[in-house]
Amino acid sequence: MSADVTGVTAVVVRLKLSLLRNGLRQSGGRRAAYIASAVVVFLFAALQLLGLVMLRDNAHAETVVVLLVAVLALGWAVMPLFFPGGDETLDPTRLVMLPLRPRPLVRALLAASLVGIGPLFTLCLFIGSVIAVAHGGLAYVVGVLAVVLALLVCVALARAVAAANIRLLTSRKGRDLAVLSGLVIAVGAQVVNFGAQRLGSSGLTQLDPAADVLRWVPPASAFGAVRSVSEGAYGIAALQLALTAAVLVALIAVWSRHLTRLMTSPDGSTLQAVTDAAVRDRAPSGAARLLPAGRTGTVMERSLRYVWRDPKTKAAWVTSLAIGLIVPLFNALQGTGSIYFACFAAGMLGIQMYNQFGQDTSAFWMVAMTISSPRDAYVELRGRALALLLITLPYATLVTVLTTALLGDWPALPEALGLSFALLGAMLATGAWTSARFPYSIPQEGYKNVAPGQTGLAWISIFGGMIAAALLCAPVIALTIWLNLREDGDTWTWLLLPAGAAYGATTTWLGLRLAAPRTAARLPEILTAVSKG
Repeated sequence: MSADVTGVTAVVVRLKLSLLRNGLRQSGGRRAAYIASAVVVFLFAALQLLGLVMLRDNAHAETVVVLLVAVLALGWAVMPLFFPGGDETLDPTRLVMLPLRPRPLVRALLAASLVGIGPLFTLCLFIGSVIAVAHGGLAYVVGVLAVVLALLVCVALARAVAAANIRLLTSRKGRDLAVLSGLVIAVGAQVVNFGAQRLGSSGLTQLDPAADVLRWVPPASAFGAVRSVSEGAYGIAALQLALTAAVLVALIAVWSRHLTRLMTSPDGSTLQAVTDAAVRDRAPSGAARLLPAGRTGTVMERSLRYVWRDPKTKAAWVTSLAIGLIVPLFNALQGTGSIYFACFAAGMLGIQMYNQFGQDTSAFWMVAMTISSPRDAYVELRGRALALLLITLPYATLVTVLTTALLGDWPALPEALGLSFALLGAMLATGAWTSARFPYSIPQEGYKNVAPGQTGLAWISIFGGMIAAALLCAPVIALTIWLNLREDGDTWTWLLLPAGAAYGATTTWLGLRLAAPRTAARLPEILTAVSKG
């Protein structure tokens, strides 16, 4: 029995190494990206290890260590949900046809999970955490046990989460869950920035209450045991280690149960969902009936369906919505914001107008067949712009009002809204033109947003269009500055709202009119460019 388990474990570990090696052999670019990412991760791990070592004997060392371990465990728990394709061995359904029992397979997959950059990075931080809080030979002995237990808990947690959700993650709807990674990264970056500023002003003392709770939550409790042994509290240390070991056993049991179910049960989890989706698609939508009749309404509905259903389009929208809200609000909360930061929301969503035809990928040929004149092209572009405005106008207004409320600068609301509407109109105009002049393909598979060889086109389209939009907004910006410099300017700044709205609408109309003839004339080139992915 032991030999069988050892043999299965060795085979699965070699399988993991083979998958990694064969993946790097596919292309030189992928190999270079992997090596570069590994070097960056190792350098970061080394710096973190050095920082933890320097934290030794600091009064708040345990607080930092406990919080760090808790954050690492949380990362291990959510990564399988956001990046299910990052590790091929996370999907145990690939082994269903093999004559393997769950218990040996669990041990084999647990060992294979310890191979990779992530486990090595986590190990470095755990070693540094032990050095930061351990005092005395017995504390270091307990620290070795704490590192092993904590690492196994993190790995088992990731595996249990992946096994419990693997049917969802391998479906189309499940893969859409990865679009939330952009939101999590955006929110997390701002939260870290906000927290760092607060800590810089008030110190680490305010984190002590949270650390007092987390030192009893596995796997952070294992490192709390190291500190308890250093202080001579051996009973508390034993209890903290026992908690971590109990959680490890529970996670392995949950993982084994889900694994048994996956290996023995048929996959009928998505059949009812598909049936329900088909019924919904056949039924007329109440919201769709509110759209304009004719081609304009059809184009708007198609664009909105792309936003809801296409993973790449949804990812771009979720990220833009999150960052457009977070940047002005977080700056306002920190007391360093400005009312004009609210224009960031209009700018982030205005980017969605760029490369409109590339979002259709190879399906654009069906659209191209319906465009036979500049008038058809104008109606097509107008429908896409109206679909974008249906989301952007209320969203930009909401963000501007919230930013104004946090800053308490209500007299500046009209001019901020006027600038936002003018910027949005300018970006719609330039986006329509660059969509026809610099189209590029968006690959449907993987995380790349530009097909190989078209990076230059993407840079010209997006950044060139943004610069042109900023120049188009110059009259409204100049009017805003002039009114604010006048002694009686506060009396007339309310005019910036209708002026900005009218200017944005006029700019959008002119941009669509100018882009329509070019779109109709360049249909073959556009179709070729957007079909390369």
